[in-house]
Amino acid sequence: MAALCYSLPSLTLKPSPLNPKPYPNIPFLSHPKPNLRLPKKPTTTITRMSLNPTPATDRLISVAAYSLPFFNSLQYGRYIFIQYPQLGILFDPILPFLSLYKSVPYASFVAFFALYLGVVRNPSFSHYVRFNSMQAVTLDVLLVVPLLLTRIFNPGRVGLGFKVMVWGHTGVFVFSCLCFVYGVVSSILGRTPYLPFVADAAGRQI
Repeated sequence: MAALCYSLPSLTLKPSPLNPKPYPNIPFLSHPKPNLRLPKKPTTTITRMSLNPTPATDRLISVAAYSLPFFNSLQYGRYIFIQYPQLGILFDPILPFLSLYKSVPYASFVAFFALYLGVVRNPSFSHYVRFNSMQAVTLDVLLVVPLLLTRIFNPGRVGLGFKVMVWGHTGVFVFSCLCFVYGVVSSILGRTPYLPFVADAAGRQI
């Protein structure tokens, strides 16, 4: 048996031109170990939202500012009140404030300069209050234009000119009411209202 073992040729694998690797059939010897990388756990970054609510004083001042052009625009609503008397019921809650406003001599001029010089040009107030006050002042200035046109052209009490004046005054009144509601609601919610035809002019003055 020992002679038989010595007679067997040695099983030594040598490289050949057809098989350059000495261990072709042994995969763990012929191939390198794969580089296994565990997937990284996704890192989550928690960011806190910085809430910067508008102070209540800024909201109150903004609401009061939009009341100035609204009170001055009520004179343009006399024709629509004559045609639709039921609309006067909607304005009953503001009658005490309107009576107080009218009881002050030259209330319109006093409120205008107080709002422009005391708030708009005062850097101690926030940009939110100054912008809303400037919008109210600009709208109040624009409300003077229809009154000046009426006095210049004097359309009279009858005819086409009178009808155009009635339509114009009614349109100005409706536009002013919409701006007042939009400005007051936005101010209560702490948002910045942008009135049409007014916001751009007000923004350039701040």
